[in-house]
Amino acid sequence: MSTADFFSEARRLGLKLNVSGEGPSPAHALDNEALFQLPLLAMTILALCKGRSKPELPEIGQLVGECLERTVAGFKGSSQDIGWSGNLRIRTIKALTFLESTGQIVIDKATREISATDLGKKVYSGAVQGESLLAHSMRTIELSYQYIREEARVKGEVN
Repeated sequence: MSTADFFSEARRLGLKLNVSGEGPSPAHALDNEALFQLPLLAMTILALCKGRSKPELPEIGQLVGECLERTVAGFKGSSQDIGWSGNLRIRTIKALTFLESTGQIVIDKATREISATDLGKKVYSGAVQGESLLAHSMRTIELSYQYIREEARVKGEVN
């Protein structure tokens, strides 16, 4: 429904919004971090935990950082080592908390593995449909995660 259709329908139905206009406007609880960083981190977490190879809770901050470092052009080859960023880990925990509270992931209490629920998988698959920049980035993050897992497996066999 377009904006014009919405207002036309509201007029037709006689809908009115009574606003006094008095007093201060309520402060918004969302800041830049919530508006921009947490959605990206939440989508990254869903990308990591939707498949068969489930990340464990203690390693999720490191994995998110490594995947972003391999995917985001500004971090590739950077000396920032984002995988070890304390701020990123804190924000990753906030994104995990959001995903868990909305029923998009579950954390197995015994194994500490993070799994996407059917809702989480549905949200993720909706985001990766088509050829948008987000879809491309999420597919690249998935590949990065597969490469990280494969490298860890090979290192385990070699050591």
